[in-house]
Amino acid sequence: MAPSSQSLNQSAGRAIEINTGRLQRDLLIRRIGKIGLYFNPVFSFFFLWAPIAVLVVFSFNESRSVATFTGITLDWYVNIFTGVLGAESAFSTELLLDSLSNSLIIGFITTLISTVIGTMVAMSLVRSDYPGKRLLDGVLYLPVVIPEITQGISLAVFFNMLFDYWNMLTGQRLYPGLHTVVIGHVAFTISFVAVVVRARLADMNPRLEEAARDLGANEWRTFREVTFPLLLPAIIAGGLLAFTLSLDDFLVTFFTAGSGTNTLPVFVYGLLKLTVTPEINAISTIMVVASTVLIGISLSLQGRNATRG
Repeated sequence: MAPSSQSLNQSAGRAIEINTGRLQRDLLIRRIGKIGLYFNPVFSFFFLWAPIAVLVVFSFNESRSVATFTGITLDWYVNIFTGVLGAESAFSTELLLDSLSNSLIIGFITTLISTVIGTMVAMSLVRSDYPGKRLLDGVLYLPVVIPEITQGISLAVFFNMLFDYWNMLTGQRLYPGLHTVVIGHVAFTISFVAVVVRARLADMNPRLEEAARDLGANEWRTFREVTFPLLLPAIIAGGLLAFTLSLDDFLVTFFTAGSGTNTLPVFVYGLLKLTVTPEINAISTIMVVASTVLIGISLSLQGRNATRG
């Protein structure tokens, strides 16, 4: 039988004193903390998405002014593909489509290379043991955590030194272009692909591969018949993520692209140096929607992948 509070007080030799004011303050702090925890994600998402929402709304603004909203129109989206911006901007549909074409070409090539290499890196880190594995594991996360401007400057310095060395050896001068942009994008998108594929590999049951080998399958057939089908959703998700990051990248592209090599983000930046027009809002809105759709598909594939695992 549990002793009464009176007996406990007597055994302790003194009565328990309750500070009512302090107790009420503690309860009030807890209530405020619960309210803060509830509104914290609301404020966070508002801080992140409010500027984007304003941009999307003003892309339909009837007025050319970005300060007042006068009505709804689709003229700015039409002008992107059929006309020329206002007289204050040096813009043409041809330049826009060339920049978009460059972005898509770079994105597809980057996605293909980074997906293959990233998948191989992820499998080596999870399924193999070799000297330097811990170093590779640490280097893998560097492009994810270091500032993008640092990556861009370091790549620009690297290419400049490489081209100078090539010029000294052969007497031929190389110049940056689409190829240097692709290399720069592959350098940081590999890590994102490897992280996504590695997460799936860590959740996979290794007994499935062991069972295939017990039944007589060699390493290649085990990968083709068992490992690859189970990894495919994660590989596609990592590829979509790499394509989205490549399509939206500005800083690495800015430092690694040569003269005359424009991608869509660099093209929009060039327009912003002249003036902000509704067409720029329309282009940015299209990029936001495309990126959101690709990221949504990637997250959906990762979630479905985790559920199956």
